[in-house]
Amino acid sequence: MRFLLDDERREFARSLDAMLTAADTPGAVRAWAAGDTAPGRALWTRLADAGVFALAVPERHDGLGPLPVDTTVAFTELGRHAVPGPLVETVAAAALLDRLGDAGAATLLPQIAGGKAVVSLCVPALGGPYALDPDAADAVLVVEGDAVRLAETTGPVQRSADPARRLARPLGGTVLARGPVVTAATAHAADVAALATAAQSLGLGRALLDRTVAYVRQRTQFGVAIGSFQAVKHRLADTLIALEFAQPLLYSAALALARGADRASAEVAAAKVTAGEASYAAARTALQLHGAVGYTEELDLALWIRKARPLRDAWGTPAVCRARVVEACDRPGVPPTTTGAEA
Repeated sequence: MRFLLDDERREFARSLDAMLTAADTPGAVRAWAAGDTAPGRALWTRLADAGVFALAVPERHDGLGPLPVDTTVAFTELGRHAVPGPLVETVAAAALLDRLGDAGAATLLPQIAGGKAVVSLCVPALGGPYALDPDAADAVLVVEGDAVRLAETTGPVQRSADPARRLARPLGGTVLARGPVVTAATAHAADVAALATAAQSLGLGRALLDRTVAYVRQRTQFGVAIGSFQAVKHRLADTLIALEFAQPLLYSAALALARGADRASAEVAAAKVTAGEASYAAARTALQLHGAVGYTEELDLALWIRKARPLRDAWGTPAVCRARVVEACDRPGVPPTTTGAEA
């Protein structure tokens, strides 16, 4: 079974790659980690101009979507370039607000689509009590039980394995909606978040592999490039295979989510665990084959390596995702959704 992007989506990916390559993304990441969000917000505006956030917002709220496949394409490139900020949380918040259909959607969704609103989303039942980058966000939504509220303030910023992922506990706030509609909307938003995180992981893993391949061609030992050693080739091949295996699962999950398939949540979970584990393996490979210098702050590679573990665990740890897949497989009368064809 093959899942191929059409020419338009390939060109979209190439345009994002070119734009982010020209930008000083490592500088924006380092500034974001230090609390200076200006370079990151400038990059956010450029992404919004390219239509990235509009992909998650319905047309009736000045968006282009929701388009899960296109969002997946975009977030793969965002992961490849390690763009900082609550990117996933913003598109997940858009999905949540769209399903709630309240007055808040009419206010926030057009701002999200236009890049004017950075939104963080915290669902303690799924990922703990901390919101990502709430100090840099224009709005922080918190879902607790069957209620969603708009936080008023946040606690002190906590340390993360990735310095550019700034965590804080959202406090206070007014309730925007309550009831079963919130529960259903949150489940959908969590799927959107998991899919976008899986795409980020895939892009991150590819960037780590590309940089490592370039490095082993340059570094020499015993007078030859270490990339010529059989053990190094095997390690890189295993990393590539894992990333290549994750890609069709990611596109399949995006298609299932676009169609509203019964097994969409399970397919998203399968893509999330596969992409997350592949990216984490790519980070370990990069660290080892760089002779551990990849973990030093002076080398930009560290900015990529330190994202792999948090992305692997965000919006669904490997254990949680595997349990969701097993549960779906044990459920009778639910047919598979993957029928193949071009994305």
